[in-house]
Parts: sequence; structure tokens; C-alpha cells
Amino acid sequence: MTMSLLRRWAIASPNSFSRIRSFRSNAALEALVKASEDKTPIVALYNYPSFSGAFSALFAHLFHSHLNVPCLILPFSSVEPLWVEDLCIEGLKKCYFLDFLGPRGFAAELSQRTSCEVIGFDHRKSVPSKVSSDHDCRGNLSFHVDIEKSSSISAYEYFSAKLKEMKSSDGESINLLNPKDRDHVELVLKHIEDADLRRWSLPNIKAFNVGLGEWRSMLNCITNPHIYEQLLEIRCADLIEKGNSYMSTRQNAAKKLLDKVFKVRLGRGFYGECLGVRADGNSNLSDEIGKELSIKSAAAGLRPIGAVIYIQRNNLKMSLRSTDSGTDTSEVAKAYGGGGSPSSSSFIIRMDEYNQWLSVHQP
Repeated sequence: MTMSLLRRWAIASPNSFSRIRSFRSNAALEALVKASEDKTPIVALYNYPSFSGAFSALFAHLFHSHLNVPCLILPFSSVEPLWVEDLCIEGLKKCYFLDFLGPRGFAAELSQRTSCEVIGFDHRKSVPSKVSSDHDCRGNLSFHVDIEKSSSISAYEYFSAKLKEMKSSDGESINLLNPKDRDHVELVLKHIEDADLRRWSLPNIKAFNVGLGEWRSMLNCITNPHIYEQLLEIRCADLIEKGNSYMSTRQNAAKKLLDKVFKVRLGRGFYGECLGVRADGNSNLSDEIGKELSIKSAAAGLRPIGAVIYIQRNNLKMSLRSTDSGTDTSEVAKAYGGGGSPSSSSFIIRMDEYNQWLSVHQP
């Protein structure tokens, strides 16, 4: 977006400029205006708040820093998305989409209107249709889509290979990462990939994911100018330790609420019986409580389901959890207007109906 274009929008409608500015990040739009004035040739947009997107942005930053090429890196949020018009800046030669391909047709329209090269990275199973649609634009679009590899690893390999093709002044290959950072960054990427692809196969992957969660608020490079240094400092062992400590604390808190369990006749007994507990004021622990109840319920010869009941916004809510892969809690939730997955579901239940589910009402 050029400064003249911003002025035209403001003149065309006195209220349009303020509406546009409030809908997207003011700082991002201002950065694009400055990039247009400076004729910055490269823009990299990364999926926010995604760890694959943030690490991909790190690799784009390192790559262009090694080459001393100006590159504007911005977060792209589906909540407050940038428009194609925002990216039509003077001097734009190349635009990277990191860990996303944008809305359908977005990349194609950008490449057509600016004649810039668009390079995208994604790993989601839903993207092939977008790729086939956008490739009608032909020559200046390049998408790296691999559903068996996370976007961050694809971007890491891409920028590393591009950099190795170039030689330093003394004829030596240039590496994207310093040797002191390479091993631990690659290990972090493997763990992120395990979660991104829903494999959950690495030891301590759940603890890692929990520990990583506290970094999510730091992933905006506009509000956090130190993001790249911080990403390089992340260590798997530290995250796993924090994750285990956090989960242990919550599990201990959940166990303290299991003193007053009772039997619940799911669907008045149509879906069998399980153990339940009231957790008013502790709904944030419903997942941990439900899983503990699931184990206890199975040990008691009941269905391996834990029912956690609590008041939420003046409604009585029931959350069902199961640690048994052969049990589908959502069949109960869907029958009562709720939903979820086989292992985790919930629904609102009327008090009179709930009373019919309590074991004491069993004929």
C-alpha cells in the first residue's frame, strides 16, 4: 500500500480510513507504508500466532540478514487479516507466505497485481485445493506444501539450501544457523512438527507443548522486537520441565476435588453409568478432573468416562472425558445438543434432566 493510495481511500470516504486502520494493525500498515517509500523488495508474512509461522519468520530474517537484503516481516492473523491492497507496495519483488497460503485466491491476486514472486509454505491437509486454484496464475507462484513435514522445517530447509548455494567472500559456504544454535533449534522444530502434524509420538511431547504455550504471547514481531533472539534461546529440556511441573500442579489440584464422586446414569442410563463430580468454581480443571474420573470409573467397573458438572454463565454444563480410545463421549453430548471429540465433549443440561441422571434416582 502506497502513501498515495492511503490518501485516496481517506478522500473517497472520510470514515473509510479510520475503519481500515482499526480493522488491521496500525503498526503493520505503517510499516508497509514505510516499506513502499523505501522500495523494500521483500515482504515475509507469517501465520500468527503459530510457532511454525514464527520460526519460519526467524529463518527468513536470518537469510536476508546474511545477504544484507532489506526484508519486511509481518504477522498475518486471520482475525485481523491484511488485504491484497495493503501489500501492493512500490518496489515489491518477492513475498513469502510462511505457514499459510492465505485466503483462496489471495496469493494469485497479489502476484497478478504486483507482478511479484510469491513463495508459500504450508503443511495442512486442507491446502491442496487452494494450491490448484492459485496455480492458474502460473509463473510467479511457488508453493511448498508437504503434509508430512511442518512448514517451519520446510522453510528452514529452503532458506538453508538457498544460502548454501551462495559463497562468502572467502569462498566458504554460509550457514543459516550458528553451530551453537543448530542442534537445539532443530530439536525444537522436530517437536513442533510432531504437534503440528498431530502425531504426538515423541517422548514428553505433551509437556513440551504445554511449556511452549507460554511463548505464544511473544510471537508478534511488531510488539516484540526481540522475538528472533528469544526463539533462538528456546530449549526443549526447559519447556518439558516447565510443562511437566505445570501438569503435575494441575493434576494434584484436580485430585483434591475427587473426594465426593458419585455415579451418573448417562442419558438416564441409556448410555451406561460413569463417575461424576461437581466442580463449581474449578471448571478450568475439568480436563484433568475428567481424565482422573475416567480412570477411576473404569476401575469401578463402570464406563471409562468422567463427568465433570459445573455452573457456567447460569447454565449447568457437563463435560465428559475418557482416556479409553474405544469410548466415544461425543455420542452422549450430541444427543443433548452439544459436541466435541470422542475423548472430550460437553453440553448444557437442564437441572431437572440432570437430576434424573443421578444414581439415587435409579429405580
